[in-house]
Amino acid sequence: MAGTDEEAVASSDALYVLTAVLLTPAQFPSVLGDDYPEACAALGLAPRADGYGLVLGQDGDGARWTAVIDDVSLVAVAIASWDCGMEYDLSPDERTVVAALPGWPLAVAVAAPDVPAPHDPSPEDGGREPLVPPDATVWGPPQRRLGADEIALQWATWRSKLRGGVFATPDDSEESEKSEKSEKGEAKAAPSAEERKPKSGHPGVRRVLAEARAYLDAPPPLGRIRSAFAPGDARTLRADGPGWSIVARTDDIAFVLLDEKPGEVLPVGRGPELPGLLEALDKMAVRPN
Repeated sequence: MAGTDEEAVASSDALYVLTAVLLTPAQFPSVLGDDYPEACAALGLAPRADGYGLVLGQDGDGARWTAVIDDVSLVAVAIASWDCGMEYDLSPDERTVVAALPGWPLAVAVAAPDVPAPHDPSPEDGGREPLVPPDATVWGPPQRRLGADEIALQWATWRSKLRGGVFATPDDSEESEKSEKSEKGEAKAAPSAEERKPKSGHPGVRRVLAEARAYLDAPPPLGRIRSAFAPGDARTLRADGPGWSIVARTDDIAFVLLDEKPGEVLPVGRGPELPGLLEALDKMAVRPN
């Protein structure tokens, strides 16, 4: 999360910055879509090659606004500073502002001091509806993608739940030949404390792996496959598709989440085929600069 500017907002035209996120082919809020063009379309933006920065804040009346700016490096420096616990005054130049969108696409837990509580701006005739975070009480594509985000962030926690032979390796039986053993777990933000014994390959998982493999012959839209840093020489791989998300480490297993399986996480053992698939997907993935 970001710190806030120390000066009170003097007018309703000023933006009191609360936080910011990147909207680039390699890093974008997953709640907005399965890929970068889809995420841009959700905000009414053209998919710019260099991407955008999204600055979330309140105006002097307390209304929520999302400022879209084309100075991506400025937002990246601000985020990196905040992540290190350093103060950074994110004050975009007006000339960099591409659009000012009412509302916030993400949930923000803080509010600006000395202004009214966060609320949506008054609708204008013909104006767009305010952006709103996804409903956390239902399961759908945004929640599935958020669940995958959480697994990527808390990989060690999720992976530790499968140690000690919780599910069979692909060599254990003929059924696991294609590394599609799976088991049930809690999906949302908090990891499940329970694990079930492995079942034979879930048909949804088989479909997902087949669709991911098809990406090798027909590359998907930009950002549908992303690669990020992981310990050692590994990479954290993220792939999304219609109704599914995969989170994997290139030197380890994969986890699959499905729209059709609310709140479930399906692990996929390495076996003889998964390593090659992950390596091939990683080669075509976009990476942060």
